[in-house]
Amino acid sequence: MKLRSLRLRWLLCASLCGLLLACTSQTAPESHFVLLDGSQTSTSQLRGKVTLINFWATSCTICVAEMPQITSTYSQFRTRGFETVAVAMRYDPPSYVVNFAQSRQLPFKVAIDNTGAVAKAWGDVQLTPTTYLVDQQGLVVKKYVGTPDFKELHQLIEKLLTAT
Repeated sequence: MKLRSLRLRWLLCASLCGLLLACTSQTAPESHFVLLDGSQTSTSQLRGKVTLINFWATSCTICVAEMPQITSTYSQFRTRGFETVAVAMRYDPPSYVVNFAQSRQLPFKVAIDNTGAVAKAWGDVQLTPTTYLVDQQGLVVKKYVGTPDFKELHQLIEKLLTAT
């Protein structure tokens, strides 16, 4: 009986978390991303594009496992006004991030959050992977903690890209 009660509580909690994550509709924080090549971009420069902001770490096995799907998503939609910024967490050694990005030939923007200011601005991100989908107007449409449902994500990206 106790196990069933715990399972029901967990399901209720998971359902509520899912609802909270699905009900995101706030303006993306103004952030400046320092990219691996030393250049910078910001959320204001990304306006006009549907953008995936992915907080990750090389030490995060889930992050590493989902990276091929993020690459595939970027490749599928990039020519239609879709951008991806993978933000490495402040505790991730920059040399590891560079090695990872180069060895896997990541085709999208990769940033290093040296100070943790970017993660802080995006709601004090602590868990990786945490991913945000931002529309062309700069509104956060969806937040995922953990691996996104990529089929659902692709449908949402498609909807946002055709809404222009």
